[in-house]
Amino acid sequence: MALISVFAALNVICDSIVGLPQDIVWYGWIFVIEPLNGIILGPWGGFLSTLIGVMVGHSVYFRGEFEYIFSIGAPLGATISGLVYHRRLKLVFAYFAALLTAYFLTSVAWSLPFWGMWDTLLAFAVLCATIIFSKKLSSMRQELYVMLIAAFVGLEADILFRIFILVPCQTYQLFFTAETLQAIWSVAAFITPIQAAVSMVVTALIGPRALQLIRHNVEPEEV
Repeated sequence: MALISVFAALNVICDSIVGLPQDIVWYGWIFVIEPLNGIILGPWGGFLSTLIGVMVGHSVYFRGEFEYIFSIGAPLGATISGLVYHRRLKLVFAYFAALLTAYFLTSVAWSLPFWGMWDTLLAFAVLCATIIFSKKLSSMRQELYVMLIAAFVGLEADILFRIFILVPCQTYQLFFTAETLQAIWSVAAFITPIQAAVSMVVTALIGPRALQLIRHNVEPEEV
């Protein structure tokens, strides 16, 4: 509970800081710490701390009622990062398969640039490769690689949830036309990968050391 409280406070701070004006998915900086929540706290602790963070952070830096719905993607992304890191890959595969299927079964999706979500499709490919070669990633020497994979897949799972709400649930009609959605798709194809890369760098720099410090005081099962 102490760790969840600490990370929840960090999430509030990150989510309350105004992001770059051209941000498409994350209007704050929650993406920087999102994967670490799941990796360090585990899937469910990561979900809880991130959920508290975005709910409070969105209230401090208010950006519209609908953003509370889209922000659920952040705790889901933290959960996915935790599941990948702890090698519970079948659940993650089911999540991606279900939401991607829903996307491609939506008629408006076929009018959007296919390459506009190339990073999400790449994350799904990385996930499939990780499932196939999971035994080779089981040693502690490969922990950093698994951490980076967990961060990338988790962040893209967050984006995929927001896409699911926007396109298959067709909430985009509340905000803009299909033509505007096409333009947003093109811009997001460049911005979100950069944000994901920044978060992966932060995860690589902080994650291993943070886990090492925590493991001195908390058993892995408790984390």
